[in-house]
Amino acid sequence: EDVSSQNQVKASVQRKIRQSIADEYPGLEPVLDDLLPKKSPLIVAKCQNHLNLVLVNNVPLFFNVRDGPYMPTLRLLHQYPNIMKKLQVDRGAIKFVLAGANIMCPGLTSPGGVLDEKVEAETPVAIMAEGKQHALAIGFTKMSAKDIKAINKGIGVDTMHYLNDGLWKVFHGKILTSASLCLSAGVAAVQ
Repeated sequence: EDVSSQNQVKASVQRKIRQSIADEYPGLEPVLDDLLPKKSPLIVAKCQNHLNLVLVNNVPLFFNVRDGPYMPTLRLLHQYPNIMKKLQVDRGAIKFVLAGANIMCPGLTSPGGVLDEKVEAETPVAIMAEGKQHALAIGFTKMSAKDIKAINKGIGVDTMHYLNDGLWKVFHGKILTSASLCLSAGVAAVQ
């Protein structure tokens, strides 16, 4: 779970990353230049388990696994809560989500759970919780919301990042340990 490399990317790679993020999260368009300034160096930290972190001023803002879509960190999502599609789990699922568990279909379909019918399979989503204001986790849907509702069994969302995991504990640009920079959820997401 250590950082294997941390490099400032070339301008062409930086443009590609910015464009990919702009395409995935059009709601960030007005603040993208503030988040990813063209003149500031963009650092990509590569961790084991095919996890990449995008850092600006030593602060992780986005991550991806196996060159998949970029996802915002929870801290960034809390600043801009409307940039991702949202699914909501019921109160009973909260403790499991906070422990890093994947989101099971019944937690999304029971009373208190909310599904956005427009969410397709393999979509990055914010995981909200009944009665809570901020997202608890960020995940990647394994099936569409319609299938989650119809099948109502098994894992509906792979949890990629959750409150109090290694990435959450990186604060104010200070990295607690090199291992904490890598998502503890990254191991589960790749298996």
